[in-house]
Amino acid sequence: MAPISAVVVVASNRAADGVYEDTSGPVLVDELASRGFNVAGPVVVHDGDEVEQALRDAVDDGYDLVITSGGTGLTSKDLTPEMTRRVIDREVPGIAEAIRAAGAAKTPLAALSRGLAGAKGKTLIVNIAGSTGAAKDALEVLSSELIDHAVSQLHDGDHGRSD
Repeated sequence: MAPISAVVVVASNRAADGVYEDTSGPVLVDELASRGFNVAGPVVVHDGDEVEQALRDAVDDGYDLVITSGGTGLTSKDLTPEMTRRVIDREVPGIAEAIRAAGAAKTPLAALSRGLAGAKGKTLIVNIAGSTGAAKDALEVLSSELIDHAVSQLHDGDHGRSD
């Protein structure tokens, strides 16, 4: 089986404008690469329409996995979940719930993340909050086993057996 292909998209208006350098994207890219995934990015975009376009581009490019970082909060500029919902065919709520639960075990603020997860065709898309802590928490949930199984399922692979 070919290595899983992934791209990290960072939704940050300030990072996209060069006000500061994003730190969550490199954490995600480095960890996914260390797992043997073929990883692109981080691609830093403004939240809103640019996120939607980056997601559509990733799906069109055939990536197995897209992880977005940022844009999941409560401000009027946090639009990543809305942009994701425009792209996906169906939600995978258990992933987003597990990521929030992992974060909430460390900080009650994790409950404010509106991130979601879903599938578009054969691509799994997962939103996470934009901090390095949130990235690390999400990576604990997004184990290689979970990602491998999800990608296999999106390619109509057989359900594994747990005897």
